[in-house]
Amino acid sequence: MTELTDADAIQARVRALRARVDVLREEIGRRLIGQAGLIEDVLTAVFAGGHVLLEGLPGLGKTLLVRSLADCLGLQFSRIQFTPDLMPADITGTRIIEEPDGQRRFRFQKGPVFANLVLADEINRATPKTQSALLEAMQEHSVTVGTETHRLIAPFHVIATQNPIELEGTYPLPEAQLDRFLFKLIVRTPGVNDVTRLLDATTGEEPEPLRPVLSGSEVMEIQALARRVLCGDHLLRYVAELLNATNPEGGGSDDRTRRLVRYGASPRAGQAIVLAAKVRALLDERASVSREDLHAVSLPALRHRVVLSFEADAEGVTVADLLGGWQEGAKARALAD
Repeated sequence: MTELTDADAIQARVRALRARVDVLREEIGRRLIGQAGLIEDVLTAVFAGGHVLLEGLPGLGKTLLVRSLADCLGLQFSRIQFTPDLMPADITGTRIIEEPDGQRRFRFQKGPVFANLVLADEINRATPKTQSALLEAMQEHSVTVGTETHRLIAPFHVIATQNPIELEGTYPLPEAQLDRFLFKLIVRTPGVNDVTRLLDATTGEEPEPLRPVLSGSEVMEIQALARRVLCGDHLLRYVAELLNATNPEGGGSDDRTRRLVRYGASPRAGQAIVLAAKVRALLDERASVSREDLHAVSLPALRHRVVLSFEADAEGVTVADLLGGWQEGAKARALAD
């Protein structure tokens, strides 16, 4: 009887949180018009405990999305504008000398990375050395300066924006940096109807400020509940087969993959797929993951982790073009096992 009561209590809490998340979507949608799918994907990544890389041309609302998210979640927000002259200490912080009582001593001055939600704006305009300053923070949720390690506050999320790498003055992100992002999302131009609404909303009276809908502790609660969602062994096997299919040196790859892919996805990509699928199931009030959940989150989890060859670039082939074949092959091999 106790187990039933506990299950009912958890289910009731999930329903309450889902209702709040619905309000959260609507509140952000008031500010970011025509990007409902993007909002959904960003929330999925945050509730999975991950970081997000947003790629798109200037003026599409990437920065506005992150600011709106911070306002609606009541999180401590910090923005770092990445430029070619930005140094690692400008992100993590540095040790400064103090003489309060006539004796010199070092004190650590925290950098802007010490916040709940960090906007790394135009991250690919900084040099790879500066970009790498975020590696430890994103993976370990800590910053080491000298011999001291400083823990970051929870929840901690980095949402980075970048311009397409074809634009002048950009640096490609190292593979190790890319792998830290749970999702890479492409911000596309809204349609004519949505742009019409956007122009009307942004050129009239000043809009009302966004109100907090969830708290940081509730975000962490959703993250913890999502990890309790079940994912069957056959689905875990499917994800493992999917990762293997992306690897040109793996036994599950086909001739097209071996020709068009240089490096496949890492196990961290599989963790991203499973966690994001669990969030989708949770917000749909389901106790277990479905294959449709895994399919829905595979592309944003893989598009930045699979490194394509020069032949793929020349032929205009993307990860999205290859994903369908990988999924079919992975499904067949998982069922065969």
